[in-house]
Amino acid sequence: MTTNLLPVNSILNPRDLGGIVGLDGRKIKTHRLIRTGTLIRMSDEDIQFLKNYGLTTIIDLRSKSERKDHPDPQIEGVKNISLPLSEEEGTLGGIQDLSREDDLYHHDPHSAFKMMCDHYRDHVVKAHDQNTVRQVLSILAEKEKGATIFHCTEGKDRTGFVVLFVLYILGVDLEVIRQDYLASNSILSSYRAERDKKFENTGENLIFRSNMRILSSASDSFFDTVLLTIEEQYQTMDAYLKNVLDVIPELRDRLRELYLEKSEF
Repeated sequence: MTTNLLPVNSILNPRDLGGIVGLDGRKIKTHRLIRTGTLIRMSDEDIQFLKNYGLTTIIDLRSKSERKDHPDPQIEGVKNISLPLSEEEGTLGGIQDLSREDDLYHHDPHSAFKMMCDHYRDHVVKAHDQNTVRQVLSILAEKEKGATIFHCTEGKDRTGFVVLFVLYILGVDLEVIRQDYLASNSILSSYRAERDKKFENTGENLIFRSNMRILSSASDSFFDTVLLTIEEQYQTMDAYLKNVLDVIPELRDRLRELYLEKSEF
């Protein structure tokens, strides 16, 4: 699978989903669907690039607190939409919860892995998260032209969860979707190395640093947690789309019409 990285330097994990092969061999259109990490450090040059690229909408999947502390840039002609994937308390927890997690991160090398599996499972089953995915799909179905960015902080977990359903609806093979998800690891390798070095320089122990690496990594196990949870509780992906995410044939066909290139036959 070819990863279509955008030539921007101030945005984490910036990828155009265009070029990925979907239904009946039809490729996803370029300049339409963009997945990224945080936008808070966007340079003027990268803002201009995205405007020229056709950006019209930014969907922010981060929590209210994240958005308040690190707001997205307001770009002329671009609509900003906030759709937190997780509920506020599910994302950040209270001070007591954060203190408990911090203690676990320093003493249990598997704590972050367990927590991330729980988060991915929650994304599948929680009504709030399901509704966010529904709203994203509804917004995309109304976008006849222009590019949409959907993003979280690193562009891999919450963004990856939403992208899974967008790509599946467009007929992309699940293994290709998995590889697109896992591509965050190589794309974020320098970012993760710099982050780890900062923790090392501040005296954090190896257990803590190991947990932080997990938090900044895409994992087959996390991806499979989504698939297994859907299978266990909803039987199939198609049943989940129909019965939970309300993806009726008209919505499915509309998204395919808007985001897939025309068939050559």
